[in-house]
Amino acid sequence: MKNYIIIFLMAFAFNLSFAQISVKGKITNNEGIPIFGATIAYSEKNIEKSGGTISNEDGTYNFELSNTGSYLLTVSYIGTKITSFQKEFTQLTDYDLGTLVLQEIVEQLQSVEVTGRLRTDYNSEYSFSATKVAIKNKELPQAVATVTKELIDDRLAFQLPDAVKTVSSVSATGLYNHYNIRGITQADDGQMLNGMRTRQYYFLQPITSHLERVEVIKGPSSVTFSSADPGGTVNMVTKKPLTEKRSSISFTAGSFGTLRATADFTGPLNDSKTLLYRFNAAFQEADSFRDVVNNNAILISPSFSYIPNENTSLNVEMIYNNAEGNLDRGQPIFGAINGEYDLNSTPISRNVGASNDHYKTKELIFMANFGHKFTENFGFNAQFMKQTWNEDLAEHRVDGTAVDIDGNVIPTLARMRYDQRQQFWETDNFSTYFNYDIKKGNITNKILVGYDATRWERQIGAGFLRARRYLTVSGGQANYDPSNPDNFQQMAVDGVTMPVPAVPHFNLENPFNGARNTNSYNLAELFIPANLNTSNGIYIQNQFKVGKFSALLNLRYEWFTDIFNYKVDEEEFTTSALVPRIGLTYEVTKNISAYATYLEGFQPHTNTVSLSPTAEGFFWSASPSRFDPLESSLTEIGAKGEFLKGKLFANLAIFNVTQKNLLLGDTYDLDNLTTRGEQRSRGFETDISGYLLSNLQLTMSYAFTDATIEEDAIEEYIGERIGGAPKHNANVWGRYDFHSNTILKGIGFGLGAQYVDERYTWYNPTYDTGRVLLPAYTIFDGALYYKPNNTGIQLTLKANNLFNETYWLGGLNPSRLGPGAPRNVLLNATYKF
Repeated sequence: MKNYIIIFLMAFAFNLSFAQISVKGKITNNEGIPIFGATIAYSEKNIEKSGGTISNEDGTYNFELSNTGSYLLTVSYIGTKITSFQKEFTQLTDYDLGTLVLQEIVEQLQSVEVTGRLRTDYNSEYSFSATKVAIKNKELPQAVATVTKELIDDRLAFQLPDAVKTVSSVSATGLYNHYNIRGITQADDGQMLNGMRTRQYYFLQPITSHLERVEVIKGPSSVTFSSADPGGTVNMVTKKPLTEKRSSISFTAGSFGTLRATADFTGPLNDSKTLLYRFNAAFQEADSFRDVVNNNAILISPSFSYIPNENTSLNVEMIYNNAEGNLDRGQPIFGAINGEYDLNSTPISRNVGASNDHYKTKELIFMANFGHKFTENFGFNAQFMKQTWNEDLAEHRVDGTAVDIDGNVIPTLARMRYDQRQQFWETDNFSTYFNYDIKKGNITNKILVGYDATRWERQIGAGFLRARRYLTVSGGQANYDPSNPDNFQQMAVDGVTMPVPAVPHFNLENPFNGARNTNSYNLAELFIPANLNTSNGIYIQNQFKVGKFSALLNLRYEWFTDIFNYKVDEEEFTTSALVPRIGLTYEVTKNISAYATYLEGFQPHTNTVSLSPTAEGFFWSASPSRFDPLESSLTEIGAKGEFLKGKLFANLAIFNVTQKNLLLGDTYDLDNLTTRGEQRSRGFETDISGYLLSNLQLTMSYAFTDATIEEDAIEEYIGERIGGAPKHNANVWGRYDFHSNTILKGIGFGLGAQYVDERYTWYNPTYDTGRVLLPAYTIFDGALYYKPNNTGIQLTLKANNLFNETYWLGGLNPSRLGPGAPRNVLLNATYKF
């Protein structure tokens, strides 16, 4: 009998060990509509057991637990607030948790952006920068494309050009932080940061670890940003503090000696959550597929937000960015043979730099945002930014083609130039406005009146040492004149007589990139005059809505002062402009709106010449402000829509951009410069992003651009395509995660492709009119993700240029092409806690 009892007890215990608790329930939104694809995760208290599932099409779910105990249940879904609660499961029985209602996230459109974005997907619903105040993108009568930090992270886009390449009508012009947008090549090297103008973000590509999102605001937005490029403006928005604690660290290693680390910590500093903080830091050490090129950087960015009540808010932040690398001027190819250039005459790794070249920049930015509401309808906002930026450069670069004593081109030799340069910049921005909102019935009227001021100064002490061109008999340096060879020193190489260069030629067939003795160069000492540029703008904006119809009206008056050779032998120039914007929007349905807009833009040429080699002489010898500003205009019609209950966002735009008063002429003859250039770009574009399925998120874009030169100093260019402008470009990126109820739970993959049509190099002075047509390319990228349930860890293996395509991003001229990277791999580990 005892044996039977023992057997019975053992069987009972065995049965208990395999008995399970069945849990079921249902998930709906606040309108009672079932949610498909919500994630239900569970973890047992004090025991490392966890799991999860997703809801079905009717919102129901079920899962099984192997033990009784106390469990933490967390329910999440895109666009809703995360819900967590503790549940005791004390019996081996079935549990019905009933219906759980997830509340939609209604992002409060702050008057000043002092707290971070709550959404964690590829979409951002609003922009502050396009209108000074928060406005939902679907209500804005202008195309704005946003790259969120989630898309940046999924694609491991650690530098800005990698982030924005998914946006329609945006293509890189080469290896710098420089773009062609809607067929127009950027002329201003100052990037926007939180809607405020910086200086010198051009050469080394900025890292993205401290960015919440990157906005590309299409068209000449001078009504908002003062001096603004006609094609569009890239605005970097930094991460702001959150009211909930979040922490993450990540480490990356990869091809070309890449090592990276980032940290991001945020949360409240007190129980009342009136004082918030965020701390971002990043480190990068990376070489390149390009010879003797690297890009190392350290970034530290703390920020604090103080929100004592619903009427007052303050955010302060600082960015310290110390970058050191090489100024990669691009790949040179052999000179034209029988009038044709051969892109494959040199490998894409070819660089003329020396191992003792360097490019160092140090930047410090302080920003403050303050907002206060005096009444429910009347408010005040102010924003300030100060930036200091120092540059230390030593570089060898191509200065043109080498020639023999008769002036014949020697295609295998590159004529060289050497520069040592230092500059010191200081920039101040200030923006303030009052806003007054009126609402009566179905009529709303939002009036804004403001004032902006910008001051940038290239400080005294800037200058450079330079060796270039050919040595004259008297010991000077000059362009070679084959009609007067006796004026130049001569040498014979392999039986060929040629003038003696100031810097030894670079042999493209037998390259040398080691350290070079620059003490032997005949360096000329030149100084860069100090320059003070100030701008002031007053503006009024009125956004009103009557039923389904709304309008956005702006008028801005701006006046500029440029003082060349500041504090020495000053030359002062002034100019002014009146800039309008008229935008109309009609709500076709609850989710679709149509719009039309007209706006204008302008740029004083003090802000355009530093990226225009045609006018580089003004860099040190004269003020470009003596010329009429570059003027532009945009006409645009389009439609915007939200689909799949707000999970998918799409926009379509048809545009026409014109710009005139481009500086044209000869860099060696400043008196012949003129502002008679004109360009036009027209086309259409579309951007789509969001969730197609609960576990499939994607972003897609396409653009067709017909960008032509209407007036130019080089007559054969008139009617031809603008340099750097592809007719077609298209992008797609998607991430798919396997459901947690499959054997592949925790695994996901990403796949993307980019197509860019053929385009010309973008710089063509009158003394060297050769353009290179760069071929179209299609490249594919892929990623594999592994995210163990409830661990906070994600591993990412990313492969760029999967099929090892040889391609060129863009190019300045035949001596400065920007090849794309061959196949490369990155391995990233991120831990969120």
